[in-house]
Amino acid sequence: MTANLLDYDLDGLAAFCETLGEKRFRATQLFRWIHQRGVRDFDDMSDLAKSLREKLKGVAHVAAPAVLSQHESADGTIKWLFDVGGGDAIEAVFIPEDDRGTLCVSSQAGCAVGCRFCSTGHQGFSRNLSTGEIVGQLWFAEHFLRRHLKTDERVISNVVMMGMGEPLQNYSALVPALKTMLDDHGYGLSRRRVTVSTSGMVNFMDRLGEDCPVALAVSLHAPNDPLRDDLVPLNRKHPLAELMAACKRYLQHAPRDFVTFEYCMLDGVNDGAEHARQLVELVRSHDVSCKFNLIPFNPFPQSGLVRSPQQRVAAFAKTLNDAGIVTTVRKTRGDDIDAACGQLAGEVQDRTKVGARIARQRTVVTKPVKFLPGVQETTGSS
Repeated sequence: MTANLLDYDLDGLAAFCETLGEKRFRATQLFRWIHQRGVRDFDDMSDLAKSLREKLKGVAHVAAPAVLSQHESADGTIKWLFDVGGGDAIEAVFIPEDDRGTLCVSSQAGCAVGCRFCSTGHQGFSRNLSTGEIVGQLWFAEHFLRRHLKTDERVISNVVMMGMGEPLQNYSALVPALKTMLDDHGYGLSRRRVTVSTSGMVNFMDRLGEDCPVALAVSLHAPNDPLRDDLVPLNRKHPLAELMAACKRYLQHAPRDFVTFEYCMLDGVNDGAEHARQLVELVRSHDVSCKFNLIPFNPFPQSGLVRSPQQRVAAFAKTLNDAGIVTTVRKTRGDDIDAACGQLAGEVQDRTKVGARIARQRTVVTKPVKFLPGVQETTGSS
């Protein structure tokens, strides 16, 4: 079996080229052809020695996951379904903005964390993605969009690891993928514009801060341990005091001077005035520099949950903002193609049976919601 060169960051590709008797500068040339130009045919890599091109044909290939479907929202959001084999399919989403283009990338086929409000978690878990399968989503999307938009300029300026899966549970594949995204010979993305979202993998948050610090988003969703135990089961292993301490440690390495806390607004569950006051006390007592991103819940069957009314979201945001905590309300994008936050599900062969366990919960009743004027809205990471 030949090696998929999307599996390697630049150091890994240099080591691979060394096994072929080639120097590091050849790896740099190859890396640029693959990531900056989107070329997969070695014969088209014109400044590589012909002898190297012939060697590569026998031992390597460049392959992103195959696209099963593409859907475009009325707001310009594009969702791709990728085949990763074994009956599993993952999703990635491109969100265009006036000042940036954000790609939401998956790290696992499914998710084992099982948060109550996330449709991916309800679907269960199959396996971790390889580095090549993670990078392949960016490789495909970037070069497809350049052709689609007829431009040679970079289209994707931001990457958020907020697709299917818990990125830090796939740490060994995640870090080389991040390094490829950041490398000036690859995609040249700023550390401030690459965001890893975690539900609270404390030990790996510390490792990420040392190995490859990028912007950090933490799926918080509750201001106290009993409620978070129910909404985010990982909290039973790493309760809020541990999580807050890890966030503060991460800030010593982070490219931004704050951590973003993601907070999904659930009607009658975590959206009360007392919950907002508890959040203020939580971050103040642990002295964590942060901003909050309030996320309108995107309903799906079997969650047993309902989106918070718009007035309550606005009141919640006001309490946090009045306390001096920068708070935004995420603008829902791509919900008409199930590409909004918490909706990415793909197709997963559940090896954990978590889907069957969660499916016993109540059926949701949906409530259409419009945003109040004057409340700031965000999409993804800036």
